[in-house]
Amino acid sequence: MTANPPAADAGLQTLIRAVSDDAARRSGLDASRVRVLEAGPVTWADGALGCPAPGRFYTQALVPGFRVQLEAGGQRFDYHANARGEWSLCPAERARPPAGNSRM
Repeated sequence: MTANPPAADAGLQTLIRAVSDDAARRSGLDASRVRVLEAGPVTWADGALGCPAPGRFYTQALVPGFRVQLEAGGQRFDYHANARGEWSLCPAERARPPAGNSRM
């Protein structure tokens, strides 16, 4: 496996900070108590980024991005993002795995 380019690493670290703050807010805990379970680049199967909303239509193309899974106060948080770092929390009932061979 090759190393991620520095820009991807920096983008992932920025994303982790942002979603950790969100998980802390949602759980009522300090951000220092949020634990990263998994984080890394993935390829999503379409524009839904692995989190399709009912009744919505999405670009049908592979989309590079990231997936960050966190734990805070016994709660699990699954964040899906595109390569630009635009993210959303994905509820478990809507979560889909990344396409093909994700690097996570």
